Amino acid sequence: MRQLSALKEETQRWRKLERRVNDLRELVDISLQEDDLSLEQEVRSEVDRISAEVDKLDLQLLLSGEYDRRNAIVALHAGAGGTESQDWAEMLLRMYVRWAERRGFRTEVLDTSPGEEAGIKSAMLEINGEYAYGYLRSERGVHRLVRLSPFDSDHARHTSFALVEVLPEADEETEVKINPEDLKIETFRSSGPGGQGMQKTSSAVRITHLPSGLVASCQSERSQYQNKEIALRVLQARLLEQEQIRRADERAKLKGEHQSAGWGNQIRSYVLHPYRMVKDHRTGYETSDTAAVLDGDLDEFMEAYLRSQIGKAK
Repeated sequence: MRQLSALKEETQRWRKLERRVNDLRELVDISLQEDDLSLEQEVRSEVDRISAEVDKLDLQLLLSGEYDRRNAIVALHAGAGGTESQDWAEMLLRMYVRWAERRGFRTEVLDTSPGEEAGIKSAMLEINGEYAYGYLRSERGVHRLVRLSPFDSDHARHTSFALVEVLPEADEETEVKINPEDLKIETFRSSGPGGQGMQKTSSAVRITHLPSGLVASCQSERSQYQNKEIALRVLQARLLEQEQIRRADERAKLKGEHQSAGWGNQIRSYVLHPYRMVKDHRTGYETSDTAAVLDGDLDEFMEAYLRSQIGKAK
């Protein structure tokens, strides 16, 4: 039913655009007959609006993956480098929150593990909005930052790394069925900021899926029940991703391609010193406006990636 509803909505958009084009044709005919400058200006304005709408719909055609319409869960992990990388992971968390806000998407930080001095060791961010996963899947991989360190008394140049994982929200009723007997559920006291209430009780939850070895934990809420619900949602998303990887591996074997697992090479570099540039190494797209990118202006990078994937298996 969800798929049918989505297809109906998409069809209605194109049919509405078709009606606007037909109306525009009639307006053009009238404008030519009457030689009316005001009508001519109206025609030009409508052509611009329709062109912008076509560009938007054209981009959405690139979002045709099985899960592209879904909400997304973004997991961030600081790389080696201590405080410097942990600060970088927190900068990325802010960047994705700002990107979501620009698009009117709803965000919720599901879980965070604070760094010792600054930043975060890891975080889990849920982004709810149409095509959230379709856009954000372009972000998964290693992100590299080069800058003068604010944590170094000598202000030396440092290179930091952080890993970004992007998971599609799972449809728990039909896609991911978990046998309760396959789960090992542990509770422990929350660590980090959160007030005395979080420290006194064992409200944090860690869930291990025994057949796969996948682990999901949450300690951000005061309630053990809430933390368990969030951890289960994350576990379902990870199981769905694992199934995606299995399918991709099968396709790769059939095609004779090798697909490496793990961190791999960085997908994008953010250089703040000695010059300013953000460059995506997969598509070659780059910009010198690093401040805008770190403030969530990621659409051009995402579009470049989506266009680079035309003809490739999702």
